[in-house]
Amino acid sequence: MSIFLLLVILLSEEIGLVNFSFLVGAQANERRVVAHVTGDIIIGALFSVHHQPPADKVHERKCGVIREQYGIQRVEAMLHTLDRINSDPKILPNITLGCEIRDSCWHSAVALEQSIEFIRDSLVSSEEEEGLVRCTDSATTPVRVKKPIVGVIGPGSSSVAIQVQNLLQLFNIPQIAYSATSMDLSDKTLYKYFMRVVPSDAQQARAMVDIVKRYNWTYVSAIHTEGKLYKNQDILDIV
Repeated sequence: MSIFLLLVILLSEEIGLVNFSFLVGAQANERRVVAHVTGDIIIGALFSVHHQPPADKVHERKCGVIREQYGIQRVEAMLHTLDRINSDPKILPNITLGCEIRDSCWHSAVALEQSIEFIRDSLVSSEEEEGLVRCTDSATTPVRVKKPIVGVIGPGSSSVAIQVQNLLQLFNIPQIAYSATSMDLSDKTLYKYFMRVVPSDAQQARAMVDIVKRYNWTYVSAIHTEGKLYKNQDILDIV
């Protein structure tokens, strides 16, 4: 059992609301684990629980190793946040928030595949509202489908977020990013359903330049790291 599945099961025992479904990719038979919390309002989420597919597995959309810190922590944070909100009657009285968390694997093809699942649920729910419900083979009782999502949180990568937004906006589904900082996403004429909670690269650069000017610094070193290990350190000297 993967660490991701084990963690979410343990969290579900605390909140008592998580159901799981297993999706199979069309090409790779890649099992996708989906965390679903029932509620009156469903929020979609795309977190990079696994690393992007290795070069020899890209065509199969087979994701890499699990990202325990970056991916698991975000899943845990969302489930914990929903639990805190739902347990406080002063925040959303008589309304329960739910979620559907999917793995983007930090890769556009996988993220788009998972976004299509969000859209499909919304389309099926629309048909249900119009009376086009599905029935079982043994009875005429309608099969209740999942509620549509009201919006999507994530994904983390700017390039992947752009691809997802190009798809979601066709169906008027809002998207809010937590770490996508590309300046391109600030163009509301192209990405009208996109929002974010972090400043763009341009705003961050202006803030850094203002600090340098304010203190009359003549030398600055910037260190770039990947993960908790110091890999490929790039030092940029500004004189």
